[in-house]
Amino acid sequence: MDFDTLYKKAYAKAKPFPLSATADAGGVGAAILTDRGNIYTGTCLDIATNIGFCAERAAAAAMVTAGEKVIKACIAVTDEGGIIPPCGVCREFLNELADENAHALVKIDKDRVVELSQLLPDDWRKKL
Repeated sequence: MDFDTLYKKAYAKAKPFPLSATADAGGVGAAILTDRGNIYTGTCLDIATNIGFCAERAAAAAMVTAGEKVIKACIAVTDEGGIIPPCGVCREFLNELADENAHALVKIDKDRVVELSQLLPDDWRKKL
């Protein structure tokens, strides 16, 4: 998987801007590649009351809105260009959208790509 295109699309969404006195957006951008070859992007929303959401979930929401659910690859990029792994909530969220997503490739830093399942080693759904 070549992450160059995903990186560029995610970084393009990582442009901070204020929304209000208590909220801003854009500190992180994310890009998701689906099994159909489409790329969806999103940006984070940081809200003072802690009800904002991450860029990965914003990109996933765009994907689901378009009628897709299977992720092939994902990346999150800060406004300074750094690659970061998804938080725990995003890991779980992406994993639950489709069983196949456990095998999605996630770039977690400059030199490392792992399957989403490696970020959730004890998937609770396997106990059902």
